[in-house]
Amino acid sequence: MTSFRFYPHERLKGKRLIKRLFEEGRSKGMYPLRFVWVHTPERMGSAPVRVAFGVSRRNFKLAVQRNKIKRRMREAWRLHKHELYEKLNAMEGQMALMIIYTGNEEKGFAEIEKSVKRAIRKLPELWLANS
Repeated sequence: MTSFRFYPHERLKGKRLIKRLFEEGRSKGMYPLRFVWVHTPERMGSAPVRVAFGVSRRNFKLAVQRNKIKRRMREAWRLHKHELYEKLNAMEGQMALMIIYTGNEEKGFAEIEKSVKRAIRKLPELWLANS
C-alpha cells in the first residue's frame, strides 16, 4: 500500500549533508523549480530520498509568500514521490535532494506539480548517469 504521508525521516536535515549537496551535487532546472541532488552511499533511515525545499528571499520578501510556495512544493512532492521511490528502492544508497523555487512570480499548484512530476520521471536516469 502506498503512503502519501511526508514523514520526518524523509526530510533533509543536517548542515554537513546540505553543505555537501551544494558543493558536490548535480543540478537540473525545470522551470519554475531547480533540483539539486547528491548520492550518499549509506542510507540514513528507510527512505530512498531525503528532500528539502527552498524559496529565495530576494524574489519573495514576505515570509507568507515563501511559505505558501513551499507548501505547494511539499504537497506536489507528497502526492508523487511514490513514483520515484519505486524506481530507487532497489538501488544502493540514498539521494539527498533540494527543490528550489526559481521563478520570479508566484505560480499556481498545477504548474509546480507539473514540474515535480517531470523531475520525478527524469531524476532516476540522471542519478544513474552521474553516480
